[in-house]
Formats: sequence, structure tokens, C-alpha cells
Amino acid sequence: MKTFIRLFTLVFALKFSQSALAGAGEDCHFHGKKPAEQSTVLKCADLRIQKLIARGKIDASWKSIKHESITTIDGENGKEWKILFTNTASANKTKMNLYLFFSESGNFIAANHSGK
Repeated sequence: MKTFIRLFTLVFALKFSQSALAGAGEDCHFHGKKPAEQSTVLKCADLRIQKLIARGKIDASWKSIKHESITTIDGENGKEWKILFTNTASANKTKMNLYLFFSESGNFIAANHSGK
């Protein structure tokens, strides 16, 4: 029985110690309600664009595009970050603008070309 308890404790400690020590990390996943810094959200937006390119959701020409604006808006679940990227080289003019939305704490919500 002691062995079982020790094993359970060890597994529990290993499982939750990484998440207890986790910071912002590269995946841009945040916990809590603390508002993220604008610079943090912009870094996460750049990472999200790279992921969208890798998944084939957007063209590789977005890779070198820098954000044009970042604002806070009132979203469905409270304050959100809205980041605009404009790719003037886009062949499809209806998809020239790319909007990324993040929660106030910095978690990715959505990306679209309409801004809504």
C-alpha cells in the first residue's frame, strides 16, 4: 500500500509540477484574468500567423507582414485585443486584411478577413 501511495504521489507531482511552473510559454496560452501586455499579444499574433501559414489557412506571403494596428474592443465575453495585418500583395483584395482576436489575457480567439 505504501508503494502505491508513493507511486501515486510521484505521478501526481510530475503531472502538475510543469503546469504550476508554466509561464507564458511559446504556445501563448494564459490562465487567469490579468490583462496581457500589448507587446505580449503582438508576439502571440506573430506566432499565430506562423501557425496559420503552416496549416495552410493563409498564404505564405503573410509571413513577413507586420501588424498595422492593435486595439481593444468590447467582445462577446468582455474586452478583446483586435490586431490588423494588411497584405497589399494579396491577389484577392477581399482577403487583403487579416484580423486576429485575442482575449484580454492574451489567448487566441479567432482570425478572419472581415474584422467581425
